[in-house]
Amino acid sequence: MLDIKWIRDNPAKLDEALAKRGAPPAAIDLIKLDERRRDHLKVLQDLQGRRNEASKEIGKAKGSGDNARAEALIEEVGKLKAEIQDGEETERRIDADLEDVLARIPNLPLDDVPVGRDEADNVEIRRVDEPPRFAFEAKEHFELGEALGMMEFEQAAKISGSRFTILKGQLARLERALGQFMLDLHTTEHGYAETAVPLLVRDEALFGTNQLPKFAEDLFHTTEGRWLIPTAEVPLTNLVRERTLDAAELPIRVTALTPCFRSEAGAAGRDQRGMLRQHQFYKVELVSITDEETSIEEHERMTACAEEVLKRLGLTYRVVTLCTGDMGFGARKTYDIEVWLPGQGTYREISSCSVCGDFQARRMNARYKLAGEKAQRFVHTLNGSGVAVGRALIAVMENYQNEDGSITVPEALRPYMGGLEKLAVA
Repeated sequence: MLDIKWIRDNPAKLDEALAKRGAPPAAIDLIKLDERRRDHLKVLQDLQGRRNEASKEIGKAKGSGDNARAEALIEEVGKLKAEIQDGEETERRIDADLEDVLARIPNLPLDDVPVGRDEADNVEIRRVDEPPRFAFEAKEHFELGEALGMMEFEQAAKISGSRFTILKGQLARLERALGQFMLDLHTTEHGYAETAVPLLVRDEALFGTNQLPKFAEDLFHTTEGRWLIPTAEVPLTNLVRERTLDAAELPIRVTALTPCFRSEAGAAGRDQRGMLRQHQFYKVELVSITDEETSIEEHERMTACAEEVLKRLGLTYRVVTLCTGDMGFGARKTYDIEVWLPGQGTYREISSCSVCGDFQARRMNARYKLAGEKAQRFVHTLNGSGVAVGRALIAVMENYQNEDGSITVPEALRPYMGGLEKLAVA
């Protein structure tokens, strides 16, 4: 959520930034709504002032024996009280209208984010390693998994419908190994604190991390009013909601391995085969809470932590900066890490790392205070995948496949696989 005071002072900058994101101008409507709110508050304050004066005058009138005036003042105070109550209800409605409009405006991109419409305008900033070459035609992950008898889609569909997968035996263990490997790397070498979080959250938590109100159709909602998390970003970031931290506590770095649940409402016809796009998947999430001076530096650090996962697994990847039109709603800048998939012959996203500035903190009312200062500031939040476990499994399967259909286990994962070096049909 953006600062309405900043918008009043910088209406042209707001509309210019929104135009870069392909969003319509909003400054005029927001300022009009804010002026209506400010004008109403002035009227309400005048009413409250007059009520206080009249209440004092009642005592004076009674003390001087002027009962008629006292009665008139009592009647006036009663009317003022009713007007104030109505005015306070109007204030709540105006505040809600303003908050709703502000809540639907995306974050403003940093100046160095490339301007563009969609993923075609993203800018590659580096490639790491060269794609492997095979002496045979590379297969896609679902071909490999089904041939091994360790990946089932038809039975999963009978149980749960489309976009679900059943993993079995060594392949299920390999998925678990990937998650454990990532957690160990981030907690023992990168300074993130492992955190076990709820998988069901309230409206307020999703509002705080800007999934609500705009993206409700992308989520799964329970009959009792809670939501399944689309990513551990939601509970991890909300660890600081409605809190004021000491600056000395920052940065806070936390990580979690959780299932994630997404309706994929806008993905009809995309990635229908295999497990690239699922309703349920595992992901290791990275979240940082920083001060405003260090958030940009933290963004680079977080991205490097996610990259290290792929380096340890020996996977080819590239890093791209998302353009303004492809960037997420709450981000000021995003790096996507895309891993090479030989079966598809292309790079596919495996991690997104975003810096959000104080956008989410305003929605969560998360602040910090510098030593010796009375004023409080909003924290800055960052989130990233470190990385998506299911997509890492796909990448390992396709990059480490052998001509006979077996899959070599990367060295980094062998300690988690009991020393197993190869997945093969028994």
